[in-house]
Amino acid sequence: MDKRQRIVILGSGESGVGAAILAQKHGFDVFVSDFGAIGDKYKEELSARNISFEENKHTEDLILNAAEIIKSPGIPDKAPIIKMLKEKNIPILSEIEFAGRYNKAKTICITGSNGKTTTTLLTYHILKKAGLNVGLAGNIGYSFAKQVAEEDFDYYVLELSSFMLDNMYDFKADIAVLLNITPDHLDRYNYEMDNYVDSKFRIVQNQTIADHFIYCADDPETTKGLERHPILAEQHSFSIINKVENGAFLENETIHFNINNVEPLTMTIQELALQGSHNVYNSMASGITAKILELRNETVRESMGDFKNVAHRLEFVAKISGITFINDSKATNVNSTWYALESMNSDVVLILGGVDKGNDYSMLKNLVKEKVSSIVCLGLDNKAIHDAFEDDVEIIVNTKSAAEAVEVAYHLAKKGSTVLLSPACASFDLFKNYEDRGDQFKAAVREL
Repeated sequence: MDKRQRIVILGSGESGVGAAILAQKHGFDVFVSDFGAIGDKYKEELSARNISFEENKHTEDLILNAAEIIKSPGIPDKAPIIKMLKEKNIPILSEIEFAGRYNKAKTICITGSNGKTTTTLLTYHILKKAGLNVGLAGNIGYSFAKQVAEEDFDYYVLELSSFMLDNMYDFKADIAVLLNITPDHLDRYNYEMDNYVDSKFRIVQNQTIADHFIYCADDPETTKGLERHPILAEQHSFSIINKVENGAFLENETIHFNINNVEPLTMTIQELALQGSHNVYNSMASGITAKILELRNETVRESMGDFKNVAHRLEFVAKISGITFINDSKATNVNSTWYALESMNSDVVLILGGVDKGNDYSMLKNLVKEKVSSIVCLGLDNKAIHDAFEDDVEIIVNTKSAAEAVEVAYHLAKKGSTVLLSPACASFDLFKNYEDRGDQFKAAVREL
């Protein structure tokens, strides 16, 4: 390699800055370009290391001379600069692909339309509690590249989105987990479900017979996808419907983990910290991973019982005048909101809305009829929500801020009911991101 080969990084968030740090460490000529503003924290990190950068623009002359491009997962292929790079045949990779070249640790890679953050955090929690030297990275908010540059872990638990997988080519997962595949981000895949499924199945690329693939046997898109994607790795499925030979299954409210008949583990679903049927799946995937790594049953059982879930994911905020407030701002697609409603055991005032990615709300109709008394819209354009649910709930109200949504929901809720923020939409019309939306919701609840 020419020691001063030029690498340009598009996007200056956690992954972009991490990639820049790793590229600099390995002697590349590094330049970071962001079409938007760069956060102060990241500017300071780049400046402290004398890494050159630009913000609020992409200067073509400084980008199109790159040997390789490391692209933020958030930049779509239809962005003009990406089209130009493709015309010039300049390779475009993800931060994970680049970091994988220098990574010597074992990787546990988790993807899926829903539940991947929870499963990643639970898996990390189990491994850490078992005393393994383990890092956490990927879509979850910590840069894999930066950790490869500066840490020395034996294992990484990586949450991978389909956008990350799209620009991964030679990277290999030692243990790959595919939780489920439901329609999401189809705007990035020409509205073709098969394209999205293929993207998720990139999690198994380059795996050998020495590796492991964990998947949900109850998920129709996954089982259909398996017909198109030959798997070399040892397969472990999980199911709450049928018995499974080399994986996990549910029978009479007890989960059975059995990996090659080595010290089988059983746990009742009541012992799990995470409740709701979708979390049984997440716990199964994490438990299979732990058993593949031959962790002690006591450790696995204990970890699954004392795990605390991530913020903005079915997060309890407060109980005020007998009304429970739940922050599920991370639910940015219809399926996530379906899971949230499915786990509710009381009357619900549902706060929905934001930037709609071509949502099909029909899958929510039965749950809304059964559990939701009123809907509070939190977004600039709520027509699709009104059209979808006007026959199913008596009251649908439009609001334009978290404070207003909370105030309205509080007045609509009765004692014993739940106000659930589970928007099924992206947040960019009124908020910086889903975290900002969730934080504003929590602040508004505390003001009541």
